[in-house]
Amino acid sequence: MKKTIFSTSRYRQLKSKLFFYVVCTFCGITMIPLFLILWELVKKGYKQFNLSLFTEVSPSSMDAMLAKISNEPIPGGILNGLTGTLLILLLAMIIAIPVGILTGIYLAENQKKTFTKLIRSLSDLLQGIPSIVIGIIVYVWVVKPMHSYSALAGSIALAIMMLPMIIRSTEESIKMLPTSLKEAGLALGGSYTSVVLQILVPSAFGGLFTGSLLAVSRVMGETAPLLVTVLGASTVNWHITEPTSAISLLIWEFYNDPNLAPLVWSSSLLLLLVVLGINIFAKSIAKKWKIQ
Repeated sequence: MKKTIFSTSRYRQLKSKLFFYVVCTFCGITMIPLFLILWELVKKGYKQFNLSLFTEVSPSSMDAMLAKISNEPIPGGILNGLTGTLLILLLAMIIAIPVGILTGIYLAENQKKTFTKLIRSLSDLLQGIPSIVIGIIVYVWVVKPMHSYSALAGSIALAIMMLPMIIRSTEESIKMLPTSLKEAGLALGGSYTSVVLQILVPSAFGGLFTGSLLAVSRVMGETAPLLVTVLGASTVNWHITEPTSAISLLIWEFYNDPNLAPLVWSSSLLLLLVVLGINIFAKSIAKKWKIQ
């Protein structure tokens, strides 16, 4: 009897170890493309990774061609893309974060209502819409009535793409809170609105902040909706009602010009590092504010 129990236990341990090594192997295989992409970007992008990349606007095709003939680094940088990306993302955050958080709170507090189920279904549907379709819709809604491409139109397109992730993260964060928090606030005489805004939202701040950061990193590299809403600009522009540029747009423009192709790698490397930094920061915030 003891021998049978021992053999069964050993068989389970061997099966557990085998499954563990299989999972590790497949995880390693999954990470290979990521490391290859990183290596390719670092190998080809570091040559143009200098101070001028952050302080000068994108060069013309002629300047790049002359630099290549002289075997010199391509002059200029992506300052117009950096400022444009910052402006568009700030506007998108101002639009999407309040709407997404308030919607998520409503869904979490009214889970059984028919309207809640409809909003949740529409949010899931919105997440599956291709970005270029959202860009075309915003083109019809904003660009044509304004008779101009603009940073505002691009920010509206990105805000629409950010909403589903912010809504879902807010809803799940509020659901994770113990019901005793709300009950205690109401028992002390607080109104429903004050309990939600002063107790529930601060308690779920980690999830709300992390979801917003991940939504920003999700849309930061989008190009398709910006092509039909922002258009692009060769100079630094801070006016929200005028065309501007973005890092993703510059990557597309550099790719279509053989003389500017080397800047594709440095711009892509910078964009990847920024997105990676945002994701790492979001993970650290989520860990620090984790609900016990």
